Amino acid sequence: MDTVLLRHNAIDLALHRLRPGQGRPLLLLHGLGEQTPGEPPGFTAPWPGPVWGLDFTGHGASTVPRGGGYSAEVLMGDADAALTHLGPSTVVGRGLGAYVALLIAGARPHLVRGVALTDGPGIAGGGVGPTSTALVSVDHDAVAPPDPWALVELARDVRPPDYATAFARSATQLSGLDEPIAVCARWRPAWLAAVAGEYGVAECALEEALAQFAGNESS
Repeated sequence: MDTVLLRHNAIDLALHRLRPGQGRPLLLLHGLGEQTPGEPPGFTAPWPGPVWGLDFTGHGASTVPRGGGYSAEVLMGDADAALTHLGPSTVVGRGLGAYVALLIAGARPHLVRGVALTDGPGIAGGGVGPTSTALVSVDHDAVAPPDPWALVELARDVRPPDYATAFARSATQLSGLDEPIAVCARWRPAWLAAVAGEYGVAECALEEALAQFAGNESS
């Protein structure tokens, strides 16, 4: 596994090449508390191009910052740095990575050439709206990564359905693909159920989504 370190503000992001290849890259975004797997997952076997995985800030081999300050938008910046390095790519997001994948698909529709949203840790976040203020403490002696602040703060990250659908509509309207988003997750919190109901969003198995995106290689 080859690793490239990308400097993103004060963070070094670990971008791992899991498999070489020619053509459009497949970028994997992991779930909350996880990291890029050491080997390409089985579902990537038919993908014709290279397979990459990004360790989010505070996860895997990427920098663990001091004092937290995590949000899905911060991780979207991580994904943006990876796409800037890789160029136009298809993205598979798992759990928390699925939400980040949706955000970056809407924010960078010309760089994200299809995105598949799958089940995994952190997919629900902190619900659809803010809750009462709570004092949060973490175990500062915990072994990191993952950063314990990331586990706490990203698990409470608010995800309103109308916010999520705004990014979905940006992707469907500006990407140039007929169905640039595929919802492959079985468990669907409110934000994901809303996205699945949008025009131009497919609901299918992950393997079917990747086959469709691979068929859009020239797009």
